[in-house]
Amino acid sequence: MSGRQTSFLAQALQQGAGALRSRQFDLAERIAGDILKSNRTDRNAVLILAHALVGQDRAGEAIAPLERIARRSDDGEVETLLGALLCKSGRAADGIAQLRRTIARRPPYLPSFQELAGQLSKAGQLGEAISVIESGLALVPESVDLKVDLGRLLHESNEFAKALEVLTIARDAAPGRPDVLIELGRVLILSGDYTAAADAFRHVLAQRPDDGSVRAYLATCLLEQGERDAGEAALRAVMRGGPHLLGRAAFVMAASSHGRFFFDMSEATKFLGGKST
Repeated sequence: MSGRQTSFLAQALQQGAGALRSRQFDLAERIAGDILKSNRTDRNAVLILAHALVGQDRAGEAIAPLERIARRSDDGEVETLLGALLCKSGRAADGIAQLRRTIARRPPYLPSFQELAGQLSKAGQLGEAISVIESGLALVPESVDLKVDLGRLLHESNEFAKALEVLTIARDAAPGRPDVLIELGRVLILSGDYTAAADAFRHVLAQRPDDGSVRAYLATCLLEQGERDAGEAALRAVMRGGPHLLGRAAFVMAASSHGRFFFDMSEATKFLGGKST
């Protein structure tokens, strides 16, 4: 390939990636398709095409081009996306088999462990999903991403003490990471440590002040600590995020041992500062 062709290809790939980022999936598909007309096995173009097709709910069409790339080389990213799309397209057995082959490759490609665990979890195989993440951590024990996934899966399987241990280690390794703090806070609520949970959620809100879901978790902590005024103020702040959050706010208020319950949802809306319909 000449220098001019290489430059043109790089520019086209950059445009395709930009179209994906701006969610112009049809444009990204066209750009990737033009590249693939001259080279059916251009890895980067195939990845752009696959993500563009997924964005248009046409995941099944991405399988064949991904399979072509996967047959040519050991590419963890391609194989992981292929496995995910096989599962998404109703071929879960094939997708899980592909992901099992990918996690066996070395060096390990960590997203493949996460994808396989996620698919197993969806299938109700929580124990096996946990084992997959643990096998990844045995290879890369410093991975905070895998620790968060393990904590989340342990939470789902009601192993709260183990989840708390894992997520505390993850928090200490990556202070301030919102995903770690949110998952840790959720487990702390279930463990009854509302003070520590509130602290975790406050740290997240310092970075993401408009996150209504996290503010609702903070409200839960405040109400359970008996700080009714502060908790209800937090729920009013949640409501300012939009009327679609009324259900979440009303549930938090009603479920708390120090909350309030309204038989009439319009009264709950009025109390929380929303507009009654």
